[in-house]
Amino acid sequence: MNKESGATASKVFQRAKPFIAIIFLQFGFAGMDILSKVALNEGMNNYVFVVYRHAVATIHHLKIMFNRKTRPKMTISIFTKIMLLSLLEPVIDQNLYIMGLKYTTATFAAAMCNILAAITFLMAWIMRLEKVKLKSIRSQAKIVGTITTVGGAMLMTLVKGPILELLWNKGRSHHEFKRGDVDLQHFIKGSLMITIGCFSWAGFMVLQAITLKSYPAELSLTAWICLLGTAEGAIAAFVMEKGKATIWSINWDTKLLAALNSGIFCSGLAYYIQGVIMKDRGPVFVTAFSPLGMIIVAVMGSFILAEQLYLGRILGAIVIVAGLYLVVWGKSKDYKSMSLTVDKQKAPVDKMMDECHKGEENSYQQIITINASAEEGLTRCAQVNDKRDQTMT
Repeated sequence: MNKESGATASKVFQRAKPFIAIIFLQFGFAGMDILSKVALNEGMNNYVFVVYRHAVATIHHLKIMFNRKTRPKMTISIFTKIMLLSLLEPVIDQNLYIMGLKYTTATFAAAMCNILAAITFLMAWIMRLEKVKLKSIRSQAKIVGTITTVGGAMLMTLVKGPILELLWNKGRSHHEFKRGDVDLQHFIKGSLMITIGCFSWAGFMVLQAITLKSYPAELSLTAWICLLGTAEGAIAAFVMEKGKATIWSINWDTKLLAALNSGIFCSGLAYYIQGVIMKDRGPVFVTAFSPLGMIIVAVMGSFILAEQLYLGRILGAIVIVAGLYLVVWGKSKDYKSMSLTVDKQKAPVDKMMDECHKGEENSYQQIITINASAEEGLTRCAQVNDKRDQTMT
């Protein structure tokens, strides 16, 4: 009985691991948003922040990158994909996101990132990583969910509405609230930057899933992305800031803490964890829990940064989350269908293996190969029969 309960608990834990890992990531991303906003308020350059972040992540994974036992052979094709990956996420997305965060608020930026799942679905559909059947309910849910998230993002950007008073914000001065607010023009500019960054991030997700098929080494891939991202980010910083040396100065303050936190956790660990989860659940699943990060950031932002919450932006965030979960619902049905298909393919192989090991028949059996997954079972069957004939002889 204990063995059965232990096996059941182990099975439940195995199924829960992707959920635990992705929730853990959301807490890390929320901390990065808050610390990054504080560092930007203190005057940190966004290009330098991105370079320092990925330099820390590179040092964190440097040993893994040169360990030949943990990585497959590097080819020109794979290296080209890694260069593109390091350009999409560490350079383009991160710089646009940090600039958008600078023009808006941490809560707004976290909420806008919920459109990532819809964009990832569209890209995965174009790249044929996602199957869409227009007559299928789950495919219709993905399409409607994608349209809904776009509408929610527009509502959140353009509609402000009245301020929502929070219990822990009562009694704070008007100056504190003004410091956590941004005008509409900056919100539109920041939201456009975050949206373009989300397209780049979605492209990174899809390309990472494709790259892992030919280079199945998550840690090594993470190390290469961080190393090349550091180099490409440094070039971008040098060009955009026209070679200013003063922007690279950093002290023992929030700027350093933000770079260390985002480098070790959000770049070093996140790329690896995302890669592991994507191999099992696909790129859309990875983006499914971003609403949790939005809630964490909203609570922390109102406490630490005195950010105001507006009714229009809350409604827009709710619409985005509704669209997001329509996409995720359609994706979860696909995952269940995929699991059932795999189980059906395994069943004939397992049955044939049982018949081989029973040894009830003494003669050769003529078996017709139906699919490629049965070849291993047939080979073992033949070996068992050969040994039996040798013994009889």
